[in-house]
Amino acid sequence: MIVTAETYHVPVLLPESIDGLAIKPDGIYVDATFGGGGHSREILRHLGPEGRLYGFDQDADAERNIIGDGRFTFVRSNFRYVAQWMRYYGEDHIDGLLADLGVSSHHFDDAERGFSFRFLAPLDMRMNKRAGRTAADIVANYDEQQLADIFYLYGELKNARRIASTLVRARQSKPIATTADLLLALGIDPATVDSPTGNTQWKKDMARLFQALRIEVNHEMEALREMLCGACSLLADGGRLAVITYHSLEDRIVKNMMKTGNAEGRREQDFFGRTTAPLRPVTGKVIVPGADELQRNPRSRSAKLRIAERQASTRPDTTI
Repeated sequence: MIVTAETYHVPVLLPESIDGLAIKPDGIYVDATFGGGGHSREILRHLGPEGRLYGFDQDADAERNIIGDGRFTFVRSNFRYVAQWMRYYGEDHIDGLLADLGVSSHHFDDAERGFSFRFLAPLDMRMNKRAGRTAADIVANYDEQQLADIFYLYGELKNARRIASTLVRARQSKPIATTADLLLALGIDPATVDSPTGNTQWKKDMARLFQALRIEVNHEMEALREMLCGACSLLADGGRLAVITYHSLEDRIVKNMMKTGNAEGRREQDFFGRTTAPLRPVTGKVIVPGADELQRNPRSRSAKLRIAERQASTRPDTTI
């Protein structure tokens, strides 16, 4: 499959996310999900000669979209290591970080990657094809309780236990190595995937099941927590964090981090009873795509943009 910046991923909420960063011409910025480079190109348009941008992506396909600009550095890594890499490049602070957490159009449309049940493909789902276990490894080796847990926690499937039990029984007679194997193990004919008629509830369930496997394969929730913590430690006073989410699991973590400074939403106070959250939400409510964008890019329909600002460091008031 030929991959170009245009086909890799259509940037979602582009003007809104760029405006939310409040870019300073001489600032230091991070695009934590480089992908096709759409957001990065727009950030560069707002930077002056002294500005710098670091783009993170662990997918080898994304490297084909690297931008030839002296102000841009591509970092071939998972964004969970953003703090470590910034130290490596000698940056002790950044002025903004943008993360578009959605799976790219390229990943869903590339039949060989196994991200979608629409295609016959190896059950892979790795964002980084160079390392780690595949979705097939998880289906083959997790016990029934482990499978049920990830289907319920990451796919929010009410029938998680029944699906896990069915897969465990099915794998005893035949390996589940492809997307078609998975569908057949659950009693679904792969030939009906593109059928516009009939009950479509199973398609919604399969989308949730594939989401759960993908999240587990790529350790997405753990990586998100680490990236957000790293961003908080890096942001200069007044620096902006802009994050686009697509499902409730990641959105909850982002919202909690922006409001309280931790993924659990636990409010912490200092000795004087003041909330110690390092970030302050910039917008009163979440930003969602407008009608025009939804028409141009239907995949943006579940996107939510949250923006927060690093609060200025203050010394405790010790006046009695």
